[in-house]
Amino acid sequence: MAWEQAMGFHAAGGRQAPPPVAAAGGGETQRTQYPYVTGNSVIAFKYKDGVIMACDTGASYGSTLRYKSVERIKTVGKHSLIGASGEFSDFQEILRYLDELTLSDHMWDDGNSLGPKEIHSYLTRVMYNRRNKFDPLWNSLVLGGVKRGPKGDEKYLGMVNMIGTHFEENHVATGFGNHMAIPILRDEWREDLTFEEAVKLVEKCLLVLLYRDRSSINKFQIAKITAEGSTIYQPYSLKTYWGFSHFENPSQGAIGSW
Repeated sequence: MAWEQAMGFHAAGGRQAPPPVAAAGGGETQRTQYPYVTGNSVIAFKYKDGVIMACDTGASYGSTLRYKSVERIKTVGKHSLIGASGEFSDFQEILRYLDELTLSDHMWDDGNSLGPKEIHSYLTRVMYNRRNKFDPLWNSLVLGGVKRGPKGDEKYLGMVNMIGTHFEENHVATGFGNHMAIPILRDEWREDLTFEEAVKLVEKCLLVLLYRDRSSINKFQIAKITAEGSTIYQPYSLKTYWGFSHFENPSQGAIGSW
């Protein structure tokens, strides 16, 4: 009967249906409202033949360096690389979006494929949309690639953060690298860098971050993308030197009771 349905009774057993389960806070269930497992800086810049990108393979659970073999650089389609700082589960969700996007593009079978500029534009809309829902994806994303255009092979490098702020640049860095690596790149980057020179420059930036960022680990991954395609190299470590006097006694000369 109508009154039984209104009261939530089952037609068969006559027992009242259980109420819907509410979230602990009394509202809808929400996830990743605060980042838990996070990766730190990503560095990328253009060089003579394409775009180089690098980061370490660490992921922190809060302030604990919990995971040490997390790869945060991935290939997207035929022409792009993506690197991410921030919440790793949100990055996995973004990769799922991109898989669906590239699959849909491939099924058109029109002889064309999405380039880095189009994918970067798509990511800016995704990040801004989630920000407007007050449910952001807690990531800073770097998108680089090379695609043949009317003027030949066109290199592209851009980034977008968790609130949708985005730009295109010759060199970008996220996280702590925005403070420590960008000044080095402004001084030493050139558009005609060879790949070997680009590797030396990115390793210099990674080494500074290793010394200065407590969340960084000495296990790095470098990737490149050119007109021939993308290559993500196996992780490796850099030679370090910890004998600097300020490392041995960092509190010497400091002012205060700490």
